[in-house]
Amino acid sequence: MLSEGTIIALSTASGAGAIAIIRLSGDAAITTTDQLFHAKSQKKLVDQKSHSIHLGELMDGERIIDEVLVSVFKNPHSYTGEDVIEISCHGSRYIQEKIIQLFVDKGIRPAKAGEFTLRAFINGKMDLAQAEAVADVIASENEASHLVAMQQMRGGISQEIKALRQELLDFASLIELELDFAEEDVAFADRAAFQALLLKIQGLLKRLIDSFALGNVIKKGVPIAIIGPPNAGKSTLLNALLQEDKAIISSIAGTTRDSIEDEITIGGIGFRFIDTAGIRETDDEIEQIGIQKTFEKVAAAAIVLYMIDANVFEQEKAAHKEKIRQLSTQHPDKAIWVLFNKNDGGNTQISNEFEGFACLSLSAKNKAGIIPLKDALVQHMENNNYQDESVITNSRHYAALSNALAEIGKVQDGMDNQLSSDLLAIDLRQALFHLGEITGEVTNDELLGNIFANFCIGK
Repeated sequence: MLSEGTIIALSTASGAGAIAIIRLSGDAAITTTDQLFHAKSQKKLVDQKSHSIHLGELMDGERIIDEVLVSVFKNPHSYTGEDVIEISCHGSRYIQEKIIQLFVDKGIRPAKAGEFTLRAFINGKMDLAQAEAVADVIASENEASHLVAMQQMRGGISQEIKALRQELLDFASLIELELDFAEEDVAFADRAAFQALLLKIQGLLKRLIDSFALGNVIKKGVPIAIIGPPNAGKSTLLNALLQEDKAIISSIAGTTRDSIEDEITIGGIGFRFIDTAGIRETDDEIEQIGIQKTFEKVAAAAIVLYMIDANVFEQEKAAHKEKIRQLSTQHPDKAIWVLFNKNDGGNTQISNEFEGFACLSLSAKNKAGIIPLKDALVQHMENNNYQDESVITNSRHYAALSNALAEIGKVQDGMDNQLSSDLLAIDLRQALFHLGEITGEVTNDELLGNIFANFCIGK
């Protein structure tokens, strides 16, 4: 991935459209464009100011290929930190391919996936965490995932990690200095202040690590499992939420034998609703498999909606309470909501039966109570402070933070057991290494290749 030369790629989506943008980056970007571009002003691009736009024609010898706008960005004031040219042309597939081929014939190399952003990282325009956030911005499909990705691309996570690493580095330097004066038994690092710093860093790392669960569901859509006994109205609720007949509805118990799911955006947040097989005792082998999948979906869900048929609640009250108690015991950190469906009469007294759990009444068939349910889901996510800049969404960052926390734990144990400075220094170096992995202060070609290979061509 750490290649040289001038590169070119289509930066807009492939296919025909009103316009397309072709991007070049590298030392020969401007001079090569000058060979093919005839500006209406008759001026050469190399003599123009950075961040200027020029109208003219791209030529293949004496033949006009297209009338285009050429944007000039001179190093270091560009996305990649190199000379960059962006050609806005008509969106014909033929024109796009022809223009790229003209430059390739002049010795410009087709860009690899993510190579523009890789060069931005190499040239110090952004750190590695910010570069990874670029891909998340492109992939964002709702307001919440876009907001988190933008915060990270603007350096929200990076700033916090760099501040942590710098504080730790300052103390590590003092610990390393003590090694040079080991025979004199001189202590440069204030052990009490170092102890306080370790506790502070452990708290911050734990908070960031804990945020990964929230960040991951925001990025991929908040998974919500709709569970309950057969005929409680789970499939009807799914259809009402999606506003389409996604799931088959029948009065026959056990109609849903496999999970059915779909995603919608509510209040700018992506929610992935999962309709599951009704929970009951059955001898039907296929239905048993479906019920097993229900419990798997519960384990993976961020929120569990336990549906009850309000018309038969009194007869089944004990069984429902026991089932919800079991769910709460098995998943103590999971949000479990109780939905009283088919509550056409609007009986609100039944909600008092489950103290400590969020309870809502609705009629999925009549679509009554659907809007309050949606509002409650959005409010639940907002209460989790997903707009905080320090939300981890990247599994690589999560692993690095976890490793750093483990090393800080070893340093803490060493302090408690009064280990020598040389032993503390070993674990401190490892903690600094893992924190540096996040922002790219510590990296290698293989890691960069794996990260940027997942980018789209042209970015």
